[in-house]
Amino acid sequence: MKVSVQSVNFNISRDLVEYIEKKINNLEKFHDHILGAEVFLKVQSTSEKENKTVEVKMGLPGNDIVAKKNSKTFEAAISQAADSLKKQLVKRKEKMKA
Repeated sequence: MKVSVQSVNFNISRDLVEYIEKKINNLEKFHDHILGAEVFLKVQSTSEKENKTVEVKMGLPGNDIVAKKNSKTFEAAISQAADSLKKQLVKRKEKMKA
């Protein structure tokens, strides 16, 4: 699956890109027809501790699914987004079977 990672107004480390690709590629187990994924990383300029935002848009036949999470670190936000996408993929696959 093709995973596109984009960071807004900052440079991203290679380790973080590999972590993101690993987490997103693991989602292929839950749905057979994933077309690709776009990951957007943003740092909010606020005084809050949870200022890292991750938005994942996953392409599927029909409608895309989206997960947007905030956390203290990008790794935590990606994990939360991956969990959310997993639930959506399982739900979508069950609907297809019914």
